Amino acid sequence: MSSQPNSTNSKVIIRLQGLKKFYRIGVEEIRALDGVDLEVRQNEYIAVMGHSGSGKSTLMNLLGCLDRPSEGTYELDGRDVTKLGDAALANIRNERIGFVFQSFELLSQLNALKNVETPLLYARDGWFGRTARAKNSLQRVGLADRMKHKPNQLSGGEKQRVAIARALICNPSILLADEPTGNLDSKTSENILLLFDELHKQGQTIVMVTHEYDFARYADRIIRMQDGKISSDLPKDQDRAANHTPAENRRENKL
Repeated sequence: MSSQPNSTNSKVIIRLQGLKKFYRIGVEEIRALDGVDLEVRQNEYIAVMGHSGSGKSTLMNLLGCLDRPSEGTYELDGRDVTKLGDAALANIRNERIGFVFQSFELLSQLNALKNVETPLLYARDGWFGRTARAKNSLQRVGLADRMKHKPNQLSGGEKQRVAIARALICNPSILLADEPTGNLDSKTSENILLLFDELHKQGQTIVMVTHEYDFARYADRIIRMQDGKISSDLPKDQDRAANHTPAENRRENKL
């Protein structure tokens, strides 16, 4: 395994300042995000936690350029994406951000190789060597022998590995994983998290939403959200000391 780079000295690839997102339901205003300031550095591995309605899903949608903030700024690789048009945002989503979803989102009629190739069909340089790039991406996630299999011929863990290979195909600045183990059993979940850990060691920046602390502890930094705000943002060990009782810590140390 390659040594992990020191993210503390790495450049900031995401900077959020005063990020807010409001929704109106009738006369009521819902503050899904209410003034979030956040920096993510290259090669950080961050877990985002919070109860339903805390704002974590809204935050991920904004980080992934799937939605626009009501107020504030979002800089990705030094570029304020809040000022971009729809076409430019689509390019950023395809080329700079890798998405991994709980439900895999694979195309059932395509085999693993073709599923991984799909983002390259929309990338500006996607036609150049796309099959070789897709094969390399599948090899990175340990599926070199399953390239010709369709989703219904793959296990849940293999489907998620195909989804991760697809997310990596354009060499994204950041990998966003939204409950990536939500449809998997505990053993398969652990294998997927070990894969994320290996990708992190290779230099990939990862932000993962999870409601399970046993999964969040794989990350180096844990962000907790409440009522649309960041309630804590701590290194893993400090988060454990601040948010878990000694009995819980002893139980977790046995896992």
